[in-house]
Amino acid sequence: MKAALKRRSIALVLALVVPAFASTVQAWGDIGHRIVAELAWRQLDPAAKAEVTRLLRVDGSDSLPDIASWPDHLRDMPEKAALGKATGPLHYVNFRDDRCRYVPPRDCADGRCVIGGLEKYVAVLRDRHASDADRADALKFVVHFVGDVHQPLHAGNRDDKGGNEYQVQFDGKGTNLHRVWDSQMLYTRDLKWQAYADRLAAEGKVKLPRPIAPLDNPYAQWAEESCKIVAGRGFYPDGHRIDDAYVAKNLPVAETRLREAGKRLADLLNKTLD
Repeated sequence: MKAALKRRSIALVLALVVPAFASTVQAWGDIGHRIVAELAWRQLDPAAKAEVTRLLRVDGSDSLPDIASWPDHLRDMPEKAALGKATGPLHYVNFRDDRCRYVPPRDCADGRCVIGGLEKYVAVLRDRHASDADRADALKFVVHFVGDVHQPLHAGNRDDKGGNEYQVQFDGKGTNLHRVWDSQMLYTRDLKWQAYADRLAAEGKVKLPRPIAPLDNPYAQWAEESCKIVAGRGFYPDGHRIDDAYVAKNLPVAETRLREAGKRLADLLNKTLD
């Protein structure tokens, strides 16, 4: 695997030069968000697929994967910069509990976290009285936030800005733990996103975790699942070094989260748009 990692050094360097913002860190990077959207697209009911296609055409988009990373790039669009700033806190949730228990007033005051973001934009997407433009934007946020909440470091319980301030060595280079999880670990498969989605889809239906009692909020459960991954033994690597053993152990975890996100996004869109 070391030789394979070295062959991808150029791609990793390019990934590292992209600035990271604490409030809009890119969960999964573009590759992961596209994979989630593609997996969801393949599992949509005909009615939901037709409505998604119609809403995508509102601003000329061609496919669900094409809009999956849109919320991460709002600050780069002059006409959308204010929206990007306002929605920045909706990409993540910071747990303040060692056992990853979600307490809304403490962890998501005024709905300003990814759980609140999903609640807000699912409601807009469901509202047939809302304008097509508003519903099209809501679709983009829903697709993206479902991906975000399944990236473990977007729902952690450590004060390191989702791993952005936890420096590590990976493939002989300095980076941070968030980047390892959002894209660099996925790059070790050496697959483009379409082929990666094919690979994950070929594994068959993913078995989703059972509901967590006493929660009655699925978005909160998804966040708690992510937090518990972060809180698990060995998630933060000994010596701040990402080695082959770390990748072998954790890449399947990341891929399971992508599959779960794809299935849950499909179920959510089927329920909301049918």
